[in-house]
Amino acid sequence: MTTEKANRVMLRKLGIVAVAMFGFGFLLIPFYNKICEVSGLNKGGEQELARNTQIDKSRKIRLELDANINENMPWRFTSTRPIVEVHPGQLMQVDYKVVNNSDLPVTGQAVPSYAPALAVQYFKKIECFCFTKQVLQPHETRIMPVLFVIDPMLPKDVKTITLSYTFFNLNPNAQAVAVNDKELRG
Repeated sequence: MTTEKANRVMLRKLGIVAVAMFGFGFLLIPFYNKICEVSGLNKGGEQELARNTQIDKSRKIRLELDANINENMPWRFTSTRPIVEVHPGQLMQVDYKVVNNSDLPVTGQAVPSYAPALAVQYFKKIECFCFTKQVLQPHETRIMPVLFVIDPMLPKDVKTITLSYTFFNLNPNAQAVAVNDKELRG
């Protein structure tokens, strides 16, 4: 085989590999989406933006805002307005207030829940403190917003949604050790 012929064969093989790699990369997107759909990963219930941003002014949804802390959490956590009315499709912001009542930094994570349960499909959060861990320094106070849209496709018979957050202490053992050390020294 001549060098020229060998080069053409090699280029043809490289071309086939390049086309195959492009095709594989192109097919990864729907493959990834299907894996996420089946497994529930990255489902986006919390982070997916609303598909329809048309405001339905013909109805209002009563949104009840509930704030809770786990028993190991030395924080005070409240919503600044416990009840708001919102039109489906309306971009809305509500605020929560949290205070670290301890003498130590505390890391917490908020976990949301909804009532009725089907509301999770229609409650589209754009910004939320629940997306990340929150670290509050000793006696720090913070206002934390939730920016959201209620999808206008929410069934018409749903007139009230309760959005409830519970904050959990992500390292209660370290805090207990620090408190015990302080008591021993004090």
